[in-house]
Amino acid sequence: MSLKSQPRAKGTYIDTPLLASILGLVIAGFLVFVSASLGLLARDTAQFGSVAMNQTISLILGLTLFWIMSRVNYRYVRKYAFYILVGALLSNLLLFIPALSLHHGGATRWLDFGFVTFQPSELLKIGFIIYVAAWLSMIKEKVTTLGSGIIPFCILLGILSVLLLIQSDTNTLAVVAFTGICMLYAAGAKLRHIAIIIFIGIAGIAMVAMLRPYAQQRIMTFLNPANDPQGAGYQIQQSLIAIGSGGMWGRGFGQSVQKFEYLPEPIGDSIFAVQAEEFGFIGSTVLVLLFVFFAVRSLKIASNTEDSFGGLFVIGLVILIITGSFINIGAMLGLVPLTGKPLLFVSHGGSALMIILASVGIIANISKHQKS
Repeated sequence: MSLKSQPRAKGTYIDTPLLASILGLVIAGFLVFVSASLGLLARDTAQFGSVAMNQTISLILGLTLFWIMSRVNYRYVRKYAFYILVGALLSNLLLFIPALSLHHGGATRWLDFGFVTFQPSELLKIGFIIYVAAWLSMIKEKVTTLGSGIIPFCILLGILSVLLLIQSDTNTLAVVAFTGICMLYAAGAKLRHIAIIIFIGIAGIAMVAMLRPYAQQRIMTFLNPANDPQGAGYQIQQSLIAIGSGGMWGRGFGQSVQKFEYLPEPIGDSIFAVQAEEFGFIGSTVLVLLFVFFAVRSLKIASNTEDSFGGLFVIGLVILIITGSFINIGAMLGLVPLTGKPLLFVSHGGSALMIILASVGIIANISKHQKS
C-alpha cells in the first residue's frame, strides 16, 4: 500500500484548514493591533510601550495555551466541566472584593492583582460553554423536557445574568445567552421552548434598557447618530469617517489619521475602523472572510466529531466568537448600537486573547478525533 492511500491516524494531526484560519486571524489581528496602537503615541508614549508589551506577552502565552490544549485530549475538559464553571463563577465573585476589583469606564469588570489585570467574564463565557456542552451531551434526549432540560438551563443562565448585570455587562450577557440558545437548538430542544426563552430574554433586555440610562442613550444614538456629534454620537461619527476614508484599498499600513486623537479606543472596540481606514474595503472583506472561513471549517468539524460534547463545544465557541466579533463590526458601521464588544483576535485585551486561543486549541484537538 502506498503512503498516500494510508488512512490518517486519529489523535495525531490538527485539521490543516482550521489551523490556517486560526493563524490567519492571529497574524492579521496582531498586525492591525500594532498599527492601531501607534495612535497612543500621540496621547501617551509610556502607555504605548506598556500596551504593546502586554499584548505581545499575552499573545505568546495564548499561543502556548493553544499548543497545550491542542495536545490535551478534549475529553479531559469534559470531565472537569463542572469545576471549570465553578472556578469561573468564583473568579467573578472576586469582583465584590474592593481591594481586588478595578473600576474603569463606569463599570467594575476587572480584577487587579498588581502585576496583571484580568477580566473574569472572559473565563465565565468559556466555562459556560464547556459546562453546557457537557451537560447537554449527558442528558441527551431529555433536553426536550422542561424539568430536565429547559428549567435547569434557565436557572444557570439566571445565575450568569445576575453576575454580568452587576458588572453592567449586558452585552456579554446577550451574546452568552444567544450562544446557549443555539447550543440548546443543536442538542435537539423543542422550538416552542426556545421561543419562550427568547421571548423572556428580549423582555429582560428591554427592561434593562428602560432602567439603565446608558443603555437608553446607546439606543437613541443608534437611531439618530447625528443628534449629538460631539457627545454620545462622537464615536460612531469618527468611526464612519475612518471607514469612509479607507475607500477601496485603504491609506496603507500605519497610515490611519483617525487613530491619532480622534477615534476613542483605537485599540479597543474602535479597532475595526482603524483597520478599514488603513486596508480599505478589500482588507476589511479579507478579515471578515477569515472569520467566516474559521466558522465554516469549525462547524464542519463539529458535524463530524466522535461524540456530542465535542460537537456542541465547537458550535458554542464558534457562535460566541462570530456573534461577538460581527456585533463589533456592525457597531462600527452603524448597523447595530454601540456595545463596547471587542473584535476578538484583534482588539486589546490580554485575558480575552489568551482564553480564546486556549479555547480554539480545544477545537484543534477535537479536529484530531473526527470520524473517518
